[in-house]
Amino acid sequence: MGQTNKLAHRMASKTIKLIDPSGNPVAGKNVELKHTNHQFLFGAGIFDVIDVANKNVPADRLAFQEEKLDRFLDVFNAGTLPFYWGRFEPEKGKPQTKELQAAAQWLKDRNVSVKGHPLCWHTVTAPWLLDMSNEEILKAQFDRIERDVTDFKGLVDMWDVINEVVIMPIFDKYDNGITRISKDLGRVGIIKEMFAKTREFNPDATLLLNDFNTSINYEILIDGCLNAGVEIDAIGIQSHQHQGYWGQEKLEEVLERFSHFGIPIHFTENTLTSGHIMPPEIEDLNDYQIPDWPSTPEFEERQAKEVEEMYSILFEHPLVEAITTWSFSDDGAWLGAPSGFVRKDNSTKPSYDVLKKLIKGDWSTNKQAQTDANGLLTFEGFLGEYELLCDGKKVNFTLDKREGTVQLTV
Repeated sequence: MGQTNKLAHRMASKTIKLIDPSGNPVAGKNVELKHTNHQFLFGAGIFDVIDVANKNVPADRLAFQEEKLDRFLDVFNAGTLPFYWGRFEPEKGKPQTKELQAAAQWLKDRNVSVKGHPLCWHTVTAPWLLDMSNEEILKAQFDRIERDVTDFKGLVDMWDVINEVVIMPIFDKYDNGITRISKDLGRVGIIKEMFAKTREFNPDATLLLNDFNTSINYEILIDGCLNAGVEIDAIGIQSHQHQGYWGQEKLEEVLERFSHFGIPIHFTENTLTSGHIMPPEIEDLNDYQIPDWPSTPEFEERQAKEVEEMYSILFEHPLVEAITTWSFSDDGAWLGAPSGFVRKDNSTKPSYDVLKKLIKGDWSTNKQAQTDANGLLTFEGFLGEYELLCDGKKVNFTLDKREGTVQLTV
């Protein structure tokens, strides 16, 4: 009972009226209700899709890549695709639009929500911006948003608009065009401009501000943006935990601080390794480069426990709407860390099995019911998409918080 109470905000009760094609009630019939997709977004960074969707995988690797994606599709309903400007458009005027459109379509065809990451960031940005004046850089960034948001509308309707702005104007590892213009515009100024431009070309998109900085500096920045009239649809929080699991206390403290804005929260980039922990003295995670970072049975058990606890805490929180694990697989994972739910050979780790049990079992609704004399049935379930089966006929519907009876024809 306690579990249900904690998750009441993830559920709804609905009355369904079944009628036949002539409009008569379908009375006294057994019905099966199957939960086919969560409203909540359980996501992963799934860059492997690009080569598969574009048929760029060598024949001897194709079955391996398809197996990996099947494992992804078996659990997740959201995927993040890379729009890092320096890789998306390494040569000015030659963006990889078709390749990314094919990847986004591949995911959409399989009922996976797609997010683009990111539209504006000082890292992995286009190198050719450095040849421009600040005024020209800003125009190029606006043009980039106009082009990509327009080209992907309907395929990608969720964007990390701007990434890591807390550090952006003081970033000093190397010169780049975006840090230059962020110094001119200020943090709130650059966010306001990028959000306005993105909103202009896809008014219905979900727009995120995203950062790894969970200090008061990020809170102050969000507050400044809201006061300046920026419409932030969701607060993105990165949680790369290469140096160890945050734990319940820190997680709840971060949730408490960022929930006072009353804006949905997305955990956009989550990492929990199944290997040794990165030393605490490393300040920039990118500085930790080692030849081999193995996944071990002992640490895989630890990862599974941490995944179970973290996802449960986040799923119970009413403002959290999405959790994205950053590396679905150890194969090609960021920093070479064993941070995936599947190993390099595609075998599943305990964390995968734990998460699948939560998403497809504990947090899923599959029920048998019977219509009454008026063709009515009432049921309670987790929010999302459902399939109703009756006498061999199938009809789909969405369970949401809206009041009223849903009428379905079978």
